[in-house]
Amino acid sequence: MGGISIWQLLIVALIIVLLFGTKKLRGLGSDLGSAVKGFKKAVTDEDKEDKPTEAIADRSAQETKAENKDKEKA
Repeated sequence: MGGISIWQLLIVALIIVLLFGTKKLRGLGSDLGSAVKGFKKAVTDEDKEDKPTEAIADRSAQETKAENKDKEKA
């Protein structure tokens, strides 16, 4: 009643395979998979680039604090 059954999904999948063929669908699947892998790699690379920048900023802030303390002592 209004829902999609497994048989309807199978019929739709069969029609798609008949229209496009298995080679085109296989190529489409591999293209989609490589796009997802590329996206994941870009996201993880961006995260790796952000972390060293934050570490450098923390170090420079600590160095500035240490310099200010040395100036106060002098």
